[in-house]
Amino acid sequence: MSDTSKSSYQGTDRLLFGIIMGVLAFWLFAQTTLNIAPQMAADLQIEQSLMNIAVSITALFSGIFIVVVGGLADRVGRVRMVMWGFVLSILGSLLVGFAPTGASGSTFLMFGRIAQGLSAAFIMSSSLALVKTYWEGAARQRAISLWSMGSWGGSGFAALFGGLMASNVGWRWIFIISAVVSLVGMLMVRGTPECKAEAKGSYKFDFKGLVTFLISMVALQIVATQGSKIGWTDPLTLGLAVVAVVFGVIFFLLETRSNAPFVNFKLFSNRIYTGATISNFLLNGIAGMIIVSMMLLQLGGGLTAQAAGMLTLGYAITIVAFIRVGEKLLQRFGSRKPMLWACLISGLSIALLLPTNLMLDQYRILAVISYILLGLGLAFYATPSTDAALSNLPDDQAAAGAGIYKMASSLGGSFGVAISAAIFTALSANDASVQWMQGVITFVGRQDNVAIREAALVALGFNLMLVLVAILSILLTIPAGKKATA
Repeated sequence: MSDTSKSSYQGTDRLLFGIIMGVLAFWLFAQTTLNIAPQMAADLQIEQSLMNIAVSITALFSGIFIVVVGGLADRVGRVRMVMWGFVLSILGSLLVGFAPTGASGSTFLMFGRIAQGLSAAFIMSSSLALVKTYWEGAARQRAISLWSMGSWGGSGFAALFGGLMASNVGWRWIFIISAVVSLVGMLMVRGTPECKAEAKGSYKFDFKGLVTFLISMVALQIVATQGSKIGWTDPLTLGLAVVAVVFGVIFFLLETRSNAPFVNFKLFSNRIYTGATISNFLLNGIAGMIIVSMMLLQLGGGLTAQAAGMLTLGYAITIVAFIRVGEKLLQRFGSRKPMLWACLISGLSIALLLPTNLMLDQYRILAVISYILLGLGLAFYATPSTDAALSNLPDDQAAAGAGIYKMASSLGGSFGVAISAAIFTALSANDASVQWMQGVITFVGRQDNVAIREAALVALGFNLMLVLVAILSILLTIPAGKKATA
């Protein structure tokens, strides 16, 4: 079935909710690691630096493969790719859920998290294409809204859900239930008529581009997360840095010369698209504040994963409640102002978490307010940014542009979490480089956790820097007015 014959089948709630279960498997279940990482690392007896890789690698693989899978889905079938995504989700969830304690557990964990990332790439791209194909008019708007609630709402509730599960029934049950949810979703999608894009010439898979990009990104991720542990001047770290740069350059050269590139760099000649995509990468990067604040509250404040997760409830509520407000702000003010307001609100959210020198009870109040503001900021940002990126591209570049924009979201989150967690882990283990803070800032209360509090302050400062750069990119690229034009 091609898109031109889509009227022969209309999407049903069974298909829609089956798809949403696949979306939740990633955004709700897989993302709980942002909160429960300390408990998982302790139970599996693996180092926190290795656990940091496991947390961030899922979004990394999702981001790398989402563009490729979207193109393949158009050719081999979107329903088929969604079903493969469910299989990967089940496999990945079970590998994580049944990971043994000890050295072999890290292998189970890594392969499971990679499978979950690949699953997200398969389901996210293909399911959106199904929504576009099998729903029309008001029904499509409803389907997209519910799909968005599954992704945004799932991510908002992930820390809270993970904390409740880990503290009451054990973190392994999160991933076992994830496998069950994926299986149910798979059965609900099963039997849906296949659909493909109408073929236009032969399809060329950019294998060289994918492989060089994958090598560069994985090497860069390892340097970011393990550099302090291995040693920044160690030959292994330096070698991986060289690999990341060399393969990054090779990737760029291949893509600029390819007739069917994995990433079409010509899109970035559009100033508005470039600015929106860069700010999208950076705003998704502040997911690092979540893992840092959760580790600070648990390792430094002695809270359980459940108690720490409860502080994020406002984030979950506001991001779902106000995401449509971002749409209204776009209609009234254009893209630039809402995007700037969103960045300022998000920056304030991070700033409220910076006073790690306070007593725990005071800090918890700041955390509650901070997470409410974070949800508000991201809700304001989502629709105006997407509109700025895609509305200024010609129709024949819209699909490629959307794929790269979504890739920026996942890669931003992956590297933001990886670098933030790496900063926190390195400095909390050896705070010699930041001991000067104790001469400038008075850390009240317990003194046995000062290293952890100092490390969190620096890591959160990195996230604030991301917001400032995002503001700069918007100011330089997104024009004022209701209608942005390239």
